[in-house]
Amino acid sequence: MLNPKISAYLGFCIKSGNLTMGFNAVETIKKGVYLLVVCHTASENSRKQASKLQQKFGCPLIVCEGDTLENIVKKPLCKFAAVRDKKLAQALLAVTQEGFRAETGGNN
Repeated sequence: MLNPKISAYLGFCIKSGNLTMGFNAVETIKKGVYLLVVCHTASENSRKQASKLQQKFGCPLIVCEGDTLENIVKKPLCKFAAVRDKKLAQALLAVTQEGFRAETGGNN
């Protein structure tokens, strides 16, 4: 069961314009990424790319396991997203016990 706060926080990110979805869009960001989210349905190659972006931004990476990321953000085929608001990223990390798995790394 996915924690409803996760959906709410990601919804706040979308409404405030602080959620960038898709690998290509995230790669164009220069700085200001505080959390990366990858779906458990993403391919192995996509997960490797997510790890490279995690190193680039120096932020935590979490894997969405409770539900698909596309269902949570209501965007078809969405497998990857970047949170660009520090407080919302911290709030998401605080409630990731259910439905998400934190990967290593990150210094934000």
